[in-house]
Amino acid sequence: MKSSLSVTLVAALLAGCSLTGGSSDEQSTAEDGTTPGEVVLVTHESFNLPKPLVKQFEEESGLDLEIRSAGDAGALTTRLAVTADNPTGDVAFGVDNTFASRALEEDVFDTLDVELPAGADDYVLPGDDGQRLAPVDNGNVCVNVDATWFEERDLAPPESLDDLADPAYEGLFVTPSALSSSPGLAFLLATVAAYGEDWPTYWEDLLANDALVVDGWTDAYYGDFTQGGEGGTRPIVLSYDSSPAFTVPKGSDESTTEALLDTCFRQVEYAGVLAGAANPEGGRELVEFLLGEDVQAALPGSMYVFPVRDGVALPEEWAAHAEQPADPYAVDPDEIAANRDAWLEEWRDLVTG
Repeated sequence: MKSSLSVTLVAALLAGCSLTGGSSDEQSTAEDGTTPGEVVLVTHESFNLPKPLVKQFEEESGLDLEIRSAGDAGALTTRLAVTADNPTGDVAFGVDNTFASRALEEDVFDTLDVELPAGADDYVLPGDDGQRLAPVDNGNVCVNVDATWFEERDLAPPESLDDLADPAYEGLFVTPSALSSSPGLAFLLATVAAYGEDWPTYWEDLLANDALVVDGWTDAYYGDFTQGGEGGTRPIVLSYDSSPAFTVPKGSDESTTEALLDTCFRQVEYAGVLAGAANPEGGRELVEFLLGEDVQAALPGSMYVFPVRDGVALPEEWAAHAEQPADPYAVDPDEIAANRDAWLEEWRDLVTG
């Protein structure tokens, strides 16, 4: 039985979802047992497979690839859960480690008979071990700072989660909501990992220090962050470990921003074949393609995330400015599954007062 918060979230998330393709009623299913000529990928709004790679997959597989998007990772997971008995595609990509346990509980995914490339084993979901979900990419949600803003004011930037609640940084931090944003949820989980049962006290201190909570990452980074380009006034923002690679001015070797590597929570995104898919074999071909060298090499440039496959060369600016944390915060998926709704409900009460 789901909590009232879950019901509210489902309604809210579905209200914000839109599929770019047809409805499940429009999905063609081969009744004569032949393999359909297409494979349908259901994914989040940030998915971006370069057109040459879409064409490459279609030429190699002989299948047309249809891509349907459904909000962020949370909205995507909700969509998959409520359509588990009538899937709207063959493959889903973008369920991350903060939501994966829910998708598995709802039996969204079929068994996945795909050999993972070297390196991917480091990112398999504990408890699943690649049986239903294949890790495709990884990244870390980290607090970022506008280094130039602090330098101009001769003020040392924060370094830790504790620092964000220090009065020296009052009114400077903006973060997306844990209710409506997957990085926002990742940040909440980072504080759970850091402070244990005392995480609500930390958030009370953070909010008392005039931390700003907005709907999504785009609002926080582009709207309120001083390096976002839209006149933002807050020089501390929740973003990613890769973000500094994108704030290197033309002709410069130095980024204007910095990721605080002691504040990070690792996100891993997975792909899997949906249970009841019309074209499960085509779905497995697509998952294998996402794990192949060409797609893995394109991930930094197309989706700003790191590959899971060993031996993939990173763009030059990533090697210089997208440092990954050595020991990011983590919460066991089973603990997330057992407590996510309660944590979100308590967090909502704190934020709304």
